[in-house]
Amino acid sequence: MAQMNFGGVMENVITREEFPLEKAREILKDETIAVLGYGVQGPGQACNLRDNGFNVIVGQREGKTYDKAVADGWVPGETLFSLEEAAERGTIVCMLLSDAAQIAVWPKIKQYLTAGKALYFSHGFGITYKERTHIIPPADIDVIMVAPKGSGTSLRTMFLEGRGLNSSYAVYQDATGRATDRTLAFGIGIGSGYLFETTFKREVYSDLTGERGSLMGAIQGLLLAQYEVLREHGHTPSEAFNETVEELTQSLMPLFAKNGMDWMYANCSTTAQRGALDWMGPFHDAIKPVMEKLYHSVETGNEAQISIDSNSQPDYREKLNAELKALRESEMWQTAVTVRKLRPENN
Repeated sequence: MAQMNFGGVMENVITREEFPLEKAREILKDETIAVLGYGVQGPGQACNLRDNGFNVIVGQREGKTYDKAVADGWVPGETLFSLEEAAERGTIVCMLLSDAAQIAVWPKIKQYLTAGKALYFSHGFGITYKERTHIIPPADIDVIMVAPKGSGTSLRTMFLEGRGLNSSYAVYQDATGRATDRTLAFGIGIGSGYLFETTFKREVYSDLTGERGSLMGAIQGLLLAQYEVLREHGHTPSEAFNETVEELTQSLMPLFAKNGMDWMYANCSTTAQRGALDWMGPFHDAIKPVMEKLYHSVETGNEAQISIDSNSQPDYREKLNAELKALRESEMWQTAVTVRKLRPENN
């Protein structure tokens, strides 16, 4: 375990150099990893583990997602089973279903979590809000987590490119004395770039805040606000979109990702520097109270309850699809369709 300096704060991290893949394979050589759910995180984690030489099976209901698993090389009756049979066969049972699906299947799955097994998550939701989800593991199993900091698609893509997506890890319950080794080996097995320690509670608090904040909710709100202001002041859809989204994602984000925003500030025009420095403060002051309100809603369990209540409604999927359709058909994202077609790589 290496100590690294993060902005003046020392943290423990696990790298692939100090915890090599061979060590991970040795630790998990007698394990059967049962990945339940083949939707968001399931494909990336299951395929990466399989490609890295681990014994993996998949549990998935029949349907479109089941067919995707078959297309990815999982064989019915050999490496692809029902959720219940996979849970029974697995020694590490991975709950990679959606939060709502985890709540629904828990009564059927928990009977297969016999002494010495490990229950694995990639999100702290089900355990942190156990009074609401009723996911309460038996005391004689390990309860562990590795949470990749990105989508399952990114995890798989970066793995195939020879890179790794960073992940957090946590041990909630160590019944066997091997929980930490199992967790770290799993994290290396799925292709994590490096692993940093967290808790189930910290993971879900930061994750829910991030999704609603800078990763999706806040960024969509910010982009839409700027796009609307430009359009309302006479700018064309193409101009408004290019100044709001295209320049950000295609030109600046790669540099921002590689070098940091401090580098961006030091390497732009003096006019851009002055304006960015002057307006950074007002944006921060306007947004921080909203972020505090958001974090409080997460911390109190309000966001979790909203999710649980919404997902349990019989017409939830219909209403969700209507909201997603409205977003997709908005002028800004319809403009995006044309702009993407005009990118040089598409011509």
